[in-house]
Amino acid sequence: MNRPWEANPSALFSRRLGKTAQELGHSQDDDDCPDIWQLDNGDIAVIGRDLTAAYSSHLPTGVSLAADERLVVIPGNMLSAAKKDIPDA
Repeated sequence: MNRPWEANPSALFSRRLGKTAQELGHSQDDDDCPDIWQLDNGDIAVIGRDLTAAYSSHLPTGVSLAADERLVVIPGNMLSAAKKDIPDA
C-alpha cells in the first residue's frame, strides 16, 4: 500500500512530551504506561491502553482504523501536561 505518510520503525525516542505517568499519579512505578514521546524524526509515539476492539464498532463518521493501526487511550491530563512541549502549527 502506498500511503502519503508511513511510520518509520527506525526512528528513535528523542524526548518525553509532558510529565511521566508517575508524576501525574497514573503509575506507581517506572514500568507502567501511559507516555507521550517525540521521535528523532519529529513523529510522536503515544503509549496507552489498546482499546481498538472496544471502540472499533462505534467510531465517528469519517474515522477508520487500518489493519496495522491501534486506537490507544491516555489520560486527558497527560496530553494537557504535554501542551507546553508541543509547538504551535
